[in-house]
Amino acid sequence: MPAARSATCAEAPRPAIETAADGTSRLRLDVLTYNIEGLGWPARRGRQAQLEEIGRRLDELRRSGSGPDIVLFQEVFSRPAAAAVEASGYPSVVAGPGRRHRRQLPAAGKPDGRRVWTRGEVGLRLTTGGLAIASVYPIVDSQGEPFNRRGCAGLDCLSNKGALHARLAIPGAPVTLDVFNTHLNSRKASRAPRSRTLAAHAIQTAELHDFIEERRDPALPAILGGDFNMRGSEARFETFDALLPMHLVHRHCIENPDICRSELSWDGDAPWMDTQDLQLFADGATVTIRPVRVASLFDGRPDSPRLSDHDGLRVVYELTWRAAGASPVARCLARR
Repeated sequence: MPAARSATCAEAPRPAIETAADGTSRLRLDVLTYNIEGLGWPARRGRQAQLEEIGRRLDELRRSGSGPDIVLFQEVFSRPAAAAVEASGYPSVVAGPGRRHRRQLPAAGKPDGRRVWTRGEVGLRLTTGGLAIASVYPIVDSQGEPFNRRGCAGLDCLSNKGALHARLAIPGAPVTLDVFNTHLNSRKASRAPRSRTLAAHAIQTAELHDFIEERRDPALPAILGGDFNMRGSEARFETFDALLPMHLVHRHCIENPDICRSELSWDGDAPWMDTQDLQLFADGATVTIRPVRVASLFDGRPDSPRLSDHDGLRVVYELTWRAAGASPVARCLARR
């Protein structure tokens, strides 16, 4: 996995903060969710050049000041994939769950039926959870949590999939920010029967909910992103939508086009069903968070080549709070 590290408050860049005459302050936060297709041999081969280019381009964007403030990576399974995260140059990085990491929270069950060892359902984890969170801002707390070892289906069982949490300190903001990253059980790629993968997805969704409930401070704004493997599956989405009490970026931007500009080509009235990659958000007690722009990155445009089997999903959020009485995070966390 990429080595864990964190910038200090003194080293972190200060975002532009606007304060209106009524005392309302706001800043913008740029968040990228990106599955980098970092599978190792024999699942993938010949990926090193593309992964190196991902790291190089993210580093170039970050240095120029036009890159995402936060990147949620999935499928960081191979050494070249971990090297790509390192090469992106973000001063704060956390990764997990580790290959041997055991779940601490209660399990939510297991799919019915007999496990089949030829599909990888042997209880042995060959890789980590493949998740990483990188940020230009300090990470002041973090934790990874795998899904339970029986709550998976097919080849997905060979990786220690789960969820990753990072709490970020944004200089000038009155509170910290909770960020969650995940990668749920696939369907066809797992090579398991559909009924078994559907059950595994529901179990992992419940365990993701429990992890967020355990780690999140409801007083803080929060963002959840990842590869949810729900494209085209109403059954998977219905369970997810019922269990995760957060706002879906795609839905918010469809319903509020006057305040959220979409640069994506959306067909139909439920574009969240056409992608695996999503972001969700929730307000804190004193800080509200709203997406104001949604776009893609590494999507095949001349200046943004496709370097993975996923496009990057890029969302710009606006955080808003009343300035009166605020105690900026940068001032209080510098002496942690």
